[in-house]
Amino acid sequence: MKLKINGTVRDVEAPQDMPLLWVLRDLLGMTGTKYGCGVAQCGACTVHIDGEAVRSCSTNVSEVKGRAVTTIEGLSTGGSLHPVQRAWIEADVVQCGYCQPGQIMAAAALIRIKPKPSDGDIDEALSGNLCRCGTYQRIREAVHHAAAIAAPGAKS
Repeated sequence: MKLKINGTVRDVEAPQDMPLLWVLRDLLGMTGTKYGCGVAQCGACTVHIDGEAVRSCSTNVSEVKGRAVTTIEGLSTGGSLHPVQRAWIEADVVQCGYCQPGQIMAAAALIRIKPKPSDGDIDEALSGNLCRCGTYQRIREAVHHAAAIAAPGAKS
């Protein structure tokens, strides 16, 4: 089957019911998307499907035919980091880093639909993304910073 991943059409041979996570990691070697719980509860496997944050561990590959999949590897464009990636670095969010690809993907989806999210918006949008290191305050700060970076005319 043909899948559009990070703007590139890829030919993939996989069972229809194989989770997208395993297609990405095992068949395509894209290991930025992490396996956490396997039951769509932790958010480590979050990717974008047509711009929406989705858990790849519980999404069958057959569900993404004809749709655009973006992984953490495809979030930056033209050699420039996405505003969320820049903000994560500038706010020094990462400790162990395992959950961060999923956190970043969820935050990027939020900023796309809510360019100036409130604390409540951030807490709600990222509530299903667990961080075992407890960097939630820095994550919230980074999302606010990313929104400022992404705003038209922003300087940073």
